Amino acid sequence: TRIVKSKTILRVEDNPDDEALTMRALRKNNILNEVTVAHDGQEALDYFFGAGTTENHAPAVVLLDLKLPKVDGLEVLRRIRADERTRSQPVVILTSSDEERDMLKGYRLGANSYIRKPVDFNQFMEAARQLGLYWLVLNEPPPTGAEH
Repeated sequence: TRIVKSKTILRVEDNPDDEALTMRALRKNNILNEVTVAHDGQEALDYFFGAGTTENHAPAVVLLDLKLPKVDGLEVLRRIRADERTRSQPVVILTSSDEERDMLKGYRLGANSYIRKPVDFNQFMEAARQLGLYWLVLNEPPPTGAEH
């Protein structure tokens, strides 16, 4: 099965090894959607709110790491949820943090899902397959302009 749609995935990840692993896992699962990578929290915020962004600048899903330089992932999530243009944006926290307080904060700030990065490559491959199937095929995103 090839999962190809015009929907973009926004991966917010500062670790080049984890970024490469994510890309490899998506490709191996035939998830060929365009992946935009923001390497820190500020880049992620610029993606949504920087000069020249449009209303249609909404990825199918954001895969958000928490431990990021400049602006941490929880603050990125808070700002996404605080703005009416991005409030309903699907955000999956994909992090190596196993701190319960990070998970609690993530859900309280409105994360759609919280996934701990598996260390095992085969587990990660399966997680990527399921992420792609759910968020890019099965999930029905909110209609554009629904908040207005």
